[in-house]
Amino acid sequence: MRLRIIHDTRYLYAPAVEAAQHMAHLTPPHTRCQQRLDARLEISPAPVVLTETPDVYRNVRAYFEIASAHEELLVRASSLVHTRPPEPAASQLPWEAVREQFVYHAGAQWHPAAEFIYPSAHVHPGPAFADYAAPSFTPGRPLIDAARELMRRVHGDFTYASLTTDVGTPAIEALEQRRGVCQDFSHVMLACLRSLGLPARYVSGYLLTQPPPGQPRLVGSDASHAWVSVFLPDLAAQAGGHGWYDLDPTNDRDGWSTPGEDFVRLAVGRDYADVSPMRGVIHGSGGHELHVGVTVEPCDAASLAEAAPI
Repeated sequence: MRLRIIHDTRYLYAPAVEAAQHMAHLTPPHTRCQQRLDARLEISPAPVVLTETPDVYRNVRAYFEIASAHEELLVRASSLVHTRPPEPAASQLPWEAVREQFVYHAGAQWHPAAEFIYPSAHVHPGPAFADYAAPSFTPGRPLIDAARELMRRVHGDFTYASLTTDVGTPAIEALEQRRGVCQDFSHVMLACLRSLGLPARYVSGYLLTQPPPGQPRLVGSDASHAWVSVFLPDLAAQAGGHGWYDLDPTNDRDGWSTPGEDFVRLAVGRDYADVSPMRGVIHGSGGHELHVGVTVEPCDAASLAEAAPI
């Protein structure tokens, strides 16, 4: 599937901002199941500095500076991505074996996935999450099966409700209320997996805005989306190091490296704080309004020329 993504971010400031520095995760990477064909970042007012570099997790991170006073900031990220469905995943490794593999002991060789076991800014593992996960993680059960069931339980137990949470809502609050948005569902599932000593990471990305004929529209497809990856060492052995299995508790979708060809990955990290679409520091202004719009649609042409200018 060839997908065109237009992600518009608009800030309105009052009074004007005198200068600003921003970082953005808005460029899809090349992955096992997606190929970036084109990507552009249009910014108004024009920045005096604009660079793109990989971050610590190999995400594409843009940094830009605006040196002039401005009452409005417009950022349009336009991408063209070719996606494909996930491959079949054959994994039978018990979840306890994965947990034991990542227990630290003297002389142990460091594994990059181990970083995704520990607490992070928005994910604080604890007994409440371990208790919620326990019915899915019975003794000797393959991790892939247990993680799928946990995903389906979160999908069934939680209500998707916009405007009931924000970026600062603790995962424990979302667990108690059994409601939130895709970010909350993902943070809860991450806390459950990490509470059991299992490496799991946060994934940001997009969903196809309008589904193919005969298929239901996915929840969260009118904005940027979030889901979870759990690390399966036996898959990594099969794929030369790639053992991340994706699970979307918001839509009950899963797959090796992607939940489906209608998904586009933007970035991975420990939680939302690592991969927020935009963040920055401004000099001046007393307040702001934020407007975000995302469109993901099939595209037969290998060009983004049809996109309206910002």
